[in-house]
Amino acid sequence: MDLLQLRYFQAVARHQHVSRAAAELRVAQPALSRAIARLEAELGVPLFDRRGRRVRLNRFGAMFLAWAGRALDELEQGQRELRDAAGLAQGTVAVAAETLRTLSGLVAGFLAGHPGVSFRLFQSPAPAMAAQLQAGEVDLCLASQPLPGPALTSAELLSEEVLLAVPPSHRLAGRTRATVGELTGEPFVTTRRGYWQRALTDRLFTDAVIVCEGDDPYAIRGLISAGVGIGLMPAMARRLAPDPPVGWLHLDAPYLDTPYLDTPCRRTLSLVWRADAYRPAAARALAEFAAGYFRTWRGDA
Repeated sequence: MDLLQLRYFQAVARHQHVSRAAAELRVAQPALSRAIARLEAELGVPLFDRRGRRVRLNRFGAMFLAWAGRALDELEQGQRELRDAAGLAQGTVAVAAETLRTLSGLVAGFLAGHPGVSFRLFQSPAPAMAAQLQAGEVDLCLASQPLPGPALTSAELLSEEVLLAVPPSHRLAGRTRATVGELTGEPFVTTRRGYWQRALTDRLFTDAVIVCEGDDPYAIRGLISAGVGIGLMPAMARRLAPDPPVGWLHLDAPYLDTPYLDTPCRRTLSLVWRADAYRPAAARALAEFAAGYFRTWRGDA
């Protein structure tokens, strides 16, 4: 059994199709089929149920896939650790966040002191970030809500007030505070489920009328300014730029006994990583830098 066979097996299992796996791997389909057949012969059991070029993992294949994935992941982490120790690469770090706007200043500041490091950045909701960490696709996540999964650990970067943003012409625009009860029936602009703004909106406003939802948290402010509806925004958004114009109100909300969404209306931004996975030098350096970077944002607007 060799590493190439394991990688071939993973690709066929992922596609459930020999020709598609061969195209991804850029190998001839007969050669791929022979490699899988040799692996099955060595293991002494079939790994797939076959129907022409379409295949489906059987119970033996499903069991072996989990072990193959762990073995390849361990070897990849070992290679990364050796590259770090030997100084063979300047370093690459993969990071996911709910919005890339959160990463822009962080990455710029880090690259000023580490110009040789390269980045792979992803915008992902919470469930996708958790899956990316478990699959080893990212080293770090910046999350504003808990990420489920074994061996995930986190460190708080920032805790800030969540404000209510309203259009400049809204009836509450001249106020500084509002209660949840005053917003019954109001149209809300928010994110799709999986992002912290939607989780908090659903929790606070059980009868909220969602008129717009999307995957770009920072697009919310422009839509609110245009008069589409009202919405929840972090205090950081108020500090970053004066435009587009909106009215900002403190929200008197009931206590929420929810991790990462604390009292009375706040969000906590945390750095999350896999405790059981090797973090390359670039990721460790970024984590240390992030702690200092977000320390300057602490406190409310």
